[in-house]
Amino acid sequence: MPRLLCALISLLCAGCAFSRTQSETASGRTLALVEQVPHYGTRTREPMVVQHPTGTLFVAGYAVSTQAVWKSQDLGKTWAPVAFGTNAAGLMGNSDTDLAVAADGTLYFASMTFDRATSEGRQIAVAVSRDAGSTWTWSAVSKGRFDDRPWLKVASDGTVQLIWNDGSGVQHRISRDRAATWITMPRISDRGGSSHLAIGPQGQIAVRVAPVSASGNRYDPDVDMIRVSTDAGATWQTRPVPGYPTWSATDLSRWVEPLAWDARGVLFAAWTEKTAVWLGRSTDQGATWATWQIAGGTADAYYPFLVAQKDGEIAVTWHAGKGDALRWYAARVTLPSDAKAPRSRISDAQELDAFYWPADKPAVAPIRSSAGEYLAAIFLRDGGLGVVTPVQSKQRDGFTWWRFEQ
Repeated sequence: MPRLLCALISLLCAGCAFSRTQSETASGRTLALVEQVPHYGTRTREPMVVQHPTGTLFVAGYAVSTQAVWKSQDLGKTWAPVAFGTNAAGLMGNSDTDLAVAADGTLYFASMTFDRATSEGRQIAVAVSRDAGSTWTWSAVSKGRFDDRPWLKVASDGTVQLIWNDGSGVQHRISRDRAATWITMPRISDRGGSSHLAIGPQGQIAVRVAPVSASGNRYDPDVDMIRVSTDAGATWQTRPVPGYPTWSATDLSRWVEPLAWDARGVLFAAWTEKTAVWLGRSTDQGATWATWQIAGGTADAYYPFLVAQKDGEIAVTWHAGKGDALRWYAARVTLPSDAKAPRSRISDAQELDAFYWPADKPAVAPIRSSAGEYLAAIFLRDGGLGVVTPVQSKQRDGFTWWRFEQ
């Protein structure tokens, strides 16, 4: 979120060393970094990443006044900009993005427009490509005041699920014709923000509804839940959130609280509590949870992200610390549905090449920044793990592609 840039100043830490918990030390290994590839060009904040059935990687993110989409056909070694072509109505948006790809190769790109003069969202749009990113068509799904934080996923039957918030709850649209038309569904919640969206193997939907919405303009302290649907969004059940997250109207160190379904329909959640990183598993669609701490240290942990595949194979990323001490981590976790404890491999501390300058103190030294509220991860077709981090400075902008071992 745009306001998160200033909110990062409030994050406190005493260091950045993270230790493995007892369940993790059973693996006895660190998650090894295989490749690190910086790509410079357009600023790419809060990048998202997908892999096309052809193997091509796509990365999307936003800058102050526009957005960027990139592709790689050699597993991240080189990157090229995606040309949206004359058939597209330009890049519609300048803020939060999401990417999704269907089994038939159709690509979807969700985009938010943010008015920085008023600090309000103004539009949610979706672009679709049926030819692996060569041409795109756009549709403006909503043009409402406070439109904020879209998430877009594709179910196994090809149905596109799109959510966002607008200060009066979480909106929901679906498309069964590859984004040619959109069907308005019942609101997922009448209050709260669209913190995350996950789609299960049989079309199960899980939405994390958080207190903060409307780009930080609204705060509903008693709204903190997971909503689950097993009938494509026709009806919803309220589920408890695992753990004990603490929210604040002024400290926006929480925003995205990620969820993910594995290939067997088990639901996972990741979150942080002070210096600890936690993982939750539910085998009954969020009704009950088993929880484990997978990492802990001396630095405040925040902005987690989560992906899952197969039977309980999970990847988690998170930030720790602030300023020059800011680092990020990736963990690869194995937690099958019959396992009693997770087995994890955690990366060494990694440095972010992203900075910001306080608006009221342009002459001060740059401050290391997360440049967003999560670090997107992806399980690759070759079995490896990919992570995308933003590059942001006065000298260069872009992103870095990181590839970790299988």
